[in-house]
Amino acid sequence: MKRKKICVVVASRANYGRVKYLMKAIQEHSDMELQLVVGASTLLDRFGKAISVIRADGFEPLRSIHYVIEGETLATQAKSTGLGIVELSTAFEDLAPDYVVTVADRFETMATAIAATYLNIPLVHLQGGEVSGNIDDRVRHAITKLADIHFVASEISRRRVIDMGEDPQFVFNYGCPAMDVLAKSDLSLEPDALDRYLGVGKRIDWSKPYMLVMQHPVTTSYGHGRAEVTETLMAAVRFRDIQKIVLWPNVDAGSDDVSRGIRHFREFHMSEPIYYVKNFSPEDYARVLNNAVCCVGNSSSFIREAAFLGVPAVIVGDRQQGREHGNNVVFADYDQNHIAEQLQAQLAHGRHEPDRRFGDGQTSQRIAAELATLDFRHGA
Repeated sequence: MKRKKICVVVASRANYGRVKYLMKAIQEHSDMELQLVVGASTLLDRFGKAISVIRADGFEPLRSIHYVIEGETLATQAKSTGLGIVELSTAFEDLAPDYVVTVADRFETMATAIAATYLNIPLVHLQGGEVSGNIDDRVRHAITKLADIHFVASEISRRRVIDMGEDPQFVFNYGCPAMDVLAKSDLSLEPDALDRYLGVGKRIDWSKPYMLVMQHPVTTSYGHGRAEVTETLMAAVRFRDIQKIVLWPNVDAGSDDVSRGIRHFREFHMSEPIYYVKNFSPEDYARVLNNAVCCVGNSSSFIREAAFLGVPAVIVGDRQQGREHGNNVVFADYDQNHIAEQLQAQLAHGRHEPDRRFGDGQTSQRIAAELATLDFRHGA
């Protein structure tokens, strides 16, 4: 029997962590062939060059595509989407996959969805049906309407996708595959575990408490990223007896503003116990997240992975507004006093009960098994 060709597009460091174990499950399945396409910020050093991690994990891309236009402005984000459509269309035409898999709600995801749809290749969308209160909602829901097969991360999301008019027989709630990384990894931290990551600032003593800080730009408040991240950093630095790890933002419009805010803050706080890092592998990020006393910023991993682990998190601003979440999360405005108050409350509370609403760590195998037997044809 002919093996199904499943093309997975990985175009950001975060999305690799979400699909790594799904890629493994496809690769190991006798009835399927993995076609990996990487692109956008995964190829860029200033965003941690995730392609190096991907290759170290044993995945060799069939195509590596550069389609991030410099500038990180609203215009370059739109142009990068267009360039992604052009380049991915060529890749899909050459590879002729049976299915294309894409993740979540980013501009790279939109490019993948449009390219696959216009080539009549069935589109598999992960993490549809969610709400986060900004432009991501419009992008995510647009991709849902372009997609043919939906693997959502929660029951609420499943119902929402069906309410949008999608065929219930092609909407599956198997949880989020990012939880598989957490369930399958040793989450302990040895003293020299992360020495290979060449960040700047004060090295972390993993035997002592530390806080994880990660804040991305918000497209709908473009131009305010520097001021917003500064409020978060100024709140975090008040807790002088707690070390901090600061991760650099993603490639969305406004990334340069956030990066400038981090660099400016760093110049005036060189003596503080803060370590600045571009990127971690999915497993190492899981370790860093799991062992943090608290997280602060606006990363969706603080909503999803941190809930699975029970790690306290303070979500700053409106990037995750309206998103389904567990009890591990509290919210704060872009105000350092409010952020500091919420951090103090979370630190006083400590760990929360683990929340399995986004999956139990077995999602990838379930999705792979479904893809192996699924028979979707346009017009059938």
